[in-house]
Amino acid sequence: MTLLLLILPLFIGWVLDLLLGDPARLPHPIVWFGKMISFGEHRLNKGSHRMAKGAVMAVALVAAVFSATWLLRHWLCQLPSYGMALVMGFDVVSIFYCLAGTTLIREVRQVFLALDRSLDEGRRQVARIVGRDTSELSAQEVRTAALETLAENLSDGVIAPLFWYMLLGVPGMMAYKMVNTLDSMIGYKTERYKAFGCWAAHIDDVANYIPARLTALLMVVAAGQPRLARFVWKNRRNHASPNSGWPEAALAGILNCRFGGPHYYFGQLFDKPYIGENDRPLTTDDMKKAVRINRTAEIIMVLLVAAGLVIRSIW
Repeated sequence: MTLLLLILPLFIGWVLDLLLGDPARLPHPIVWFGKMISFGEHRLNKGSHRMAKGAVMAVALVAAVFSATWLLRHWLCQLPSYGMALVMGFDVVSIFYCLAGTTLIREVRQVFLALDRSLDEGRRQVARIVGRDTSELSAQEVRTAALETLAENLSDGVIAPLFWYMLLGVPGMMAYKMVNTLDSMIGYKTERYKAFGCWAAHIDDVANYIPARLTALLMVVAAGQPRLARFVWKNRRNHASPNSGWPEAALAGILNCRFGGPHYYFGQLFDKPYIGENDRPLTTDDMKKAVRINRTAEIIMVLLVAAGLVIRSIW
């Protein structure tokens, strides 16, 4: 019964994400996470000891989400008659909310469609999924930004949540989403966030260390090109993040293109190294191929997680 409570919600939640993506009209826990982070940041990110205050806030929020999720599931389990059904329903909804594969793919497709209409539309559309300044991007840079995000968020939005679900169940999955939300909001090396968001960025680095490398491996397997492992290894460090370079290098190798380079974030120029050397024009066909790779890697990961849960239950 315990194994069923882990595997069945996994498949149902994943299928719901495949069919629906993020529900725009329903309350989303990530929105709540963002409000919590914003509330704390506006009150703590000032004066002295900003790094210490940022560390306390980050650790406290992650611990609070894990604890609250665990306690809620425990309370539901104690309810008579329908306790197990309620736990399973809660887990299905949580997994559905924590996975972002379909929404990400939709957004990337919309970038390419918008760019076919006009450069300005493409810039506005890609601004929805990247943190950099998009106002001066060329058409090639818009496509590159979208595909970089597709690769990076395969790890952050799909593989990592599934990895933490396998290890720590729904509480671990939800805690990871708080970690990732903290990093996306305050984990920048800008003047405002460099000290306050330092711990948030480092916690995210630790949480994504294995998932990012696993993502690159799954992408290479999905492409059926084992020789690309050498390309990934060579280019994995050509990124400011210790983790994002892995999936981005994998996709750059699969598409035989070039990612990276200088970008503006919050008005500051960050001179990032390039991943790959072939600065060829990117096309809609490249986007379609990248989407296929993402989906295949996602399917493999879901099956691996299910197998991992079975093995863990036997032990």
